Amino acid sequence: MSVGEVAAQEARNMTRAVKVGSAVIGGGAPVSVQSMCTTKTADAEATLAQIKRLADAGCEIIRATVPNNESLDAFERICAESPIPVVADIHFDYRLAMESARRGAAALRINPGNIGSFDKVDAVIDTAGECGCAIRIGVNAGSLDPKVAERTELTLPQKLVASSVSFVEHFEQRGFEDIVLSAKAHSVPVTIETYRALSRELPTVPLHLGVTEAGTLRQGTVKNSVGVGILLAEGIGNTIRLSLTADPVEEVNVAWDLLSALGIRRLHPELVSCPTCGRTQVNLIAMAEEVSSRLSQIKAPITVAVMGCVVNGPGEARDADIGIACGKGQGMIFAGGEPIRKVSEENMVDELFDEIERRFGV
Repeated sequence: MSVGEVAAQEARNMTRAVKVGSAVIGGGAPVSVQSMCTTKTADAEATLAQIKRLADAGCEIIRATVPNNESLDAFERICAESPIPVVADIHFDYRLAMESARRGAAALRINPGNIGSFDKVDAVIDTAGECGCAIRIGVNAGSLDPKVAERTELTLPQKLVASSVSFVEHFEQRGFEDIVLSAKAHSVPVTIETYRALSRELPTVPLHLGVTEAGTLRQGTVKNSVGVGILLAEGIGNTIRLSLTADPVEEVNVAWDLLSALGIRRLHPELVSCPTCGRTQVNLIAMAEEVSSRLSQIKAPITVAVMGCVVNGPGEARDADIGIACGKGQGMIFAGGEPIRKVSEENMVDELFDEIERRFGV
């Protein structure tokens, strides 16, 4: 590990370990991937089916909204049958938070700023403690503690930090430390400034990262990759949810791609492919898309290269576990920068995957 990577891991090791069902956040545990169900919680069948899809994609903690009493029976079943820990997302009604904890939630996500008076927040804290349920304090730019929101001398990051610190201090004063903290905004600069300050102010509290309301797949991927990526590279953040207006499976896919790109965690293969140029004599874009699609079905942290010509072939992709360099009418399969054999153009992709299966058993 580089000096920077060591420092980043040391920063994560400083945080407390918080158990969320079978998962652990903080305390040096691997950065975990989260998402949120888009189904109606009252429809347990649909919600459990979506959770299974998300878990298969690599989601490790899932959140589901509990908007009313009518959702509670279904939520209890979801908690009991889900393959991954379930977090209850609660707004406004503290009684729903308390009952969700009793019904099996691994954690609660609440914003004390919209739960109401502190006696209601305290009732949630006490019930969570009795049930062994963690709490994520989720502060958002759009729903700050009213007393903090009115302070015109503070910038938005300062308001987010002040609100977060006051809530954490209140929880800890009551002896409750199974806390994960998030303080989200849709602005990337605000997100980065806020979390940097939180990591200084509350170095032992695990942080949940994400750019909220980040937009659709393309824009949301860029905003989360920049904001969350910078923070993770600095050792800030213990769990991530990359908010996208898209199928939540895309959130999970992007999260793993981000962790892989930073060298933090690998779940799926990484594709290395050149951007093509006038030297390329095959339809490289279509080939790379086909390889990427087939690799998405594989769970193994291997690196696979698809290179358009001998210039960008084994030499520039020397560190790939396996790859193919394309020429006119044929290609060369290589591993670790060393050629293995030539294959015809029409069989290149199939031959590549045959070699992947032979070497890696996947």
